[in-house]
Amino acid sequence: MLHIHSRGRSLGLAAAFILVGATVPAFAADKPSDPQIAHIAYTAGAIDVKAAQQALQISKNEHVRAFANDMVRDHTAVNDKALALVKKLNVTPEDNDTSKALTKQADEKSAELAKLSGAAFDKAYVDNEVAFHKTVDGALETTLIPSSSNGELKSLLQTGLKIFEGHLKHAEHLASTLK
Repeated sequence: MLHIHSRGRSLGLAAAFILVGATVPAFAADKPSDPQIAHIAYTAGAIDVKAAQQALQISKNEHVRAFANDMVRDHTAVNDKALALVKKLNVTPEDNDTSKALTKQADEKSAELAKLSGAAFDKAYVDNEVAFHKTVDGALETTLIPSSSNGELKSLLQTGLKIFEGHLKHAEHLASTLK
């Protein structure tokens, strides 16, 4: 994990669910709380659903569209489980600098992708999905899962990681077929 020092505190980039070309958000290396972890993970899922919906509006490539449909289905399912869990635990997800930065960067990337069409859009979208899932998977594995103190949240994040590792392989394969 990459670290930056600021005001004497180490800032971890583990929750940096960056989009290609975006600035890296960071949060204090102080262990994130479960409400912060829940919000970061939910935000990342919502970002990928929104990106996939954009791909479904723009792309004509059947393979890109099938991938985007998988992203909508899987990230929506994980986020639905996350919402049910926080309700069951009576926890309020906590917005934070990382989740705010993620949303801002996603909006910027969406605007960038909206200017593209055809093969250029498909390649940019899929390349972004590769980078996004590499970062999400790394953040889950190195920071969010180990930092989670609630067993049910940790289990949900571990399940999500397995699903998202499959997404990464699918995105990498798809990227290798696009020009």
